[in-house]
Order: sequence, then structure tokens, then C-alpha cells
Amino acid sequence: MSDTAPPKKSKSRLKKILILSLALIVLAGGAGGGILYATGGMMRHSGPAADPNVPQLVPRDGVSSYAVDAARVEAARGRIDPRLFQATYLPLENVFTSNLQAGDAFVQIGIGVSTYYDQRVIDNVQRHEMAIRSAILMTLAEQDPAQITTLRGKQALKIALRNAINNVLTNREGFGGIDEVYFTSFVTQ
Repeated sequence: MSDTAPPKKSKSRLKKILILSLALIVLAGGAGGGILYATGGMMRHSGPAADPNVPQLVPRDGVSSYAVDAARVEAARGRIDPRLFQATYLPLENVFTSNLQAGDAFVQIGIGVSTYYDQRVIDNVQRHEMAIRSAILMTLAEQDPAQITTLRGKQALKIALRNAINNVLTNREGFGGIDEVYFTSFVTQ
């Protein structure tokens, strides 16, 4: 009698080779995908496109697009790297004079603002200047005269003013965009 069936060793050997080959392909694909993800190779094409109606960060000249893309991710978390983006400054016209919290003291300040976003933020500040001036005066009226004479108090006031301005812009335009407030003059009495 002749035996026409192949030996069992050969079938099991072929099965092992196929499984091993498949495992190597899966490992190589996973490693390649992991490397692309880790180096940011897939980052540029993932996620929704930027909304053209929202102001965009303005990169400095000579900054690589990869650095800008990575910095935009951080900026979305509230951390803007000033070395990578161009600031635009706008002094607000006229000084602000307000009584302080105690009633007898007053403050007179000049301020300017800056943004790392495009011209739309500056246009929004100019468009809503009356509402912004009102918010600044209301913020000043809440200040303690003893506090704002200290460095720490002035820094806290700058943050409060920035928040007041951004609240007006967000309520009116859907986007704040003011990154810093600067004092151009500061008198208390």
C-alpha cells in the first residue's frame, strides 16, 4: 500500500512558519505606527482643521512649521511660547481714573494690551472699546488701595484686567485673545 498523505511534521512546520510570519508582520506594523506617532509624523493630518473664523497665532519669521505645530498644541492648553509667536501691541487711548474700594482713594492708569493672535483680536478690541473701558473701570473700582501699591498687587491687577478684557471679547466675539496687559502709567492717591 502506498501512503499518499504528507507526513504530519510537514503540516505542523508550515503552520508554525505561517504563524511566525504573521506575528512578525503585526509587530513590524505596530512598531512603525508607534514610531510615526512618537515622532509626530501623524500629528499634522489628525484632528479637525483650524476654524477660519477664530483668530490664529502668528508665528515669528524663521520658526519651523513643526515647532509651530507643537507650540499650537501647548497654546490650546493655555501655554504660549513667546519665542515662537509674534506679539502685537495696542495702547488703549486715554487714561482710566477710578475711585478705589475704600472710597477716599483713587487710581489713574494708562494701559496697553498685547496678543500673539492675528489682527482680528486687535480689531475686536477696537470695535468693543466702550465695553472694555467699562469693564476696566469696574475692575479698578473693586481694588483695595493698600494692595495695588505693592508689586504683587499690581501683578494681580494686571491679571484681573486681562480677564475682564477677555470676558468682554469672549461674550461679544466668542474669542478673547489678549495675552498680557501693560501699565503705561500708574498713579494712586
